[in-house]
Amino acid sequence: MIIIKDSIDLEEIKSMLGNFFPEMVKGVVDIEKKYLALDAELHSDLEALLIENGSSQRDLWGINIYPELEDEDFIEFDSLINIRPIDNNRTRYVEDENIRNDIINIVNNIVKR
Repeated sequence: MIIIKDSIDLEEIKSMLGNFFPEMVKGVVDIEKKYLALDAELHSDLEALLIENGSSQRDLWGINIYPELEDEDFIEFDSLINIRPIDNNRTRYVEDENIRNDIINIVNNIVKR
């Protein structure tokens, strides 16, 4: 598991394929601090890592990155940590379009393609 605060090359993410899943790398984005944690079997492990490093749970959203795909297929907004009825997110999907856009912008700024 790693926390990326500045940038990461797409090739480095591709090298993570197969560590846990053959086609994707799990990630958690801190939309407040604009960090990205990658490469764990469970989103909750990445969430815990970020919380240990000063993130607030309410700012963390789980995603899956498909480094061999492009455009809207590159990021999947699906994680159990996203289920939070108190924040009106009742599914695994990030339902708020503004939060999805924040995640996309953060990932696009961090991942160098």
